[in-house]
Amino acid sequence: EVQLVESGGGLVQPGGSLRLSCAASGVTFSSYAMNWVRQAPGKGLEWVSAINSGGGSTSYADSVKGRFTISRDNAKNTLYLHMNSLKPEDAAVYYCATDGVWAYYSGSYYYHPAYWGQGTQVTVSS
Repeated sequence: EVQLVESGGGLVQPGGSLRLSCAASGVTFSSYAMNWVRQAPGKGLEWVSAINSGGGSTSYADSVKGRFTISRDNAKNTLYLHMNSLKPEDAAVYYCATDGVWAYYSGSYYYHPAYWGQGTQVTVSS
């Protein structure tokens, strides 16, 4: 059984930083590309970032590029998201996710993960 457990969320002021972690079990972690996705209140799931299985290739949504950094430690079966210069619009529940598919509709691409955790809340407010 695949289990993904996120942690590290909290309340931070605009401009602040947080590091999210995701501990994986029940899966050969080093074989899977991993993603971070988020969901703000009243909104759909938004893909944030991805990293390939070896950690050598990363990608980011335009909304977080230059501020967030995804990384992984395959020896520890753990995924990370370093978030800097946080903005109020970054507030959401953040999920690590894997084994998903991309679908194109309504003029945009959307990521649909097969597995995701329970999420960790990030609140950005002064």
